[in-house]
Amino acid sequence: MRQAGVERNTTETRVKVAVDLDGSGRYTVKTGVGFLDHMLEQLSRHSLIDLEVTADGDLHIDAHHTTEDSGIAIGQAVAKALGDRKGIRRFGHAYVPMDETLTRVAIDLSNRPHLVWRVEFRRDKVGDMDTELFKEWFAAFAQAAGATLHVETLYGDNNHHIVESCFKALAQALRQAIEIDPRKADAVPSTKGTLSC
Repeated sequence: MRQAGVERNTTETRVKVAVDLDGSGRYTVKTGVGFLDHMLEQLSRHSLIDLEVTADGDLHIDAHHTTEDSGIAIGQAVAKALGDRKGIRRFGHAYVPMDETLTRVAIDLSNRPHLVWRVEFRRDKVGDMDTELFKEWFAAFAQAAGATLHVETLYGDNNHHIVESCFKALAQALRQAIEIDPRKADAVPSTKGTLSC
């Protein structure tokens, strides 16, 4: 069973995450940041990863620490559930349209974290959430999950659509990458024989 739990406790946040990579897209998400909850629910639903997230952060300051630490904890839980990454397809990609917006995401679960972020917003906020925080979430997730992650919005006007297409495209790409390849279920997908740091 590819399941894992992570708790991240700092002076700024307390985050608890559980994932089941072979789930059905069930979720319970409570971060205290409404729009972030909505995006994490999209991530779960469209990746088919069962996801439980609870966070208690210093929202009296802003949503930065809660956003970043939730990305770290979810990434750590995914990495832990993947184990030695034996049998996974490793790579995934997706184009996700949302009305006038189109976003492309490509991922390599290489254990070499890197983020390329080519996403621009027309406003500083979506709901009560600063749009600059979405890059922080994706960077934290990529680092903790050991993922090379490229996110690019090719075009779009509505900030809600832009953000949501990013999370949905990540979900679809991640769903492909974590899938077990029946032709090579007994092998790590690397000529090195390992996907370790």
